[in-house]
Amino acid sequence: METILTIFKALSDETRLRILKLLEDGEMCVCDIVAALNMIQPKVSFHLGVLKQACLIKDRKHGRWIHYKLDDADMFKRSLILSVLERTSNAGAAEDKKRLERFLKSKNTKTDCINLKNKIIRVRGANA
Repeated sequence: METILTIFKALSDETRLRILKLLEDGEMCVCDIVAALNMIQPKVSFHLGVLKQACLIKDRKHGRWIHYKLDDADMFKRSLILSVLERTSNAGAAEDKKRLERFLKSKNTKTDCINLKNKIIRVRGANA
């Protein structure tokens, strides 16, 4: 019972649903998620922690960066995530993906997050 409650609590937050929507397209570095959501890294990391605790996502360390992806091991959870994401608004997700696209264009490589702070400020400035 505790596990199912943890899962539904994790799915009951808009930010966490936005993260899952982003991860639906594949693995992402924390800096990419931060840029897409236009949020500060500690806040994004908190939400990633909640999703990880509910076993909805997995992480992988690559150098000093952590990459996240949906946890496909449990078919019930995978089906639940897909079902919930189907019923969520795509308007916010479209904006997140636009911000992510701009951020990725500004990166030298897919894993280059060295000047993260400056790049996010530049991405945020593009929205203003």
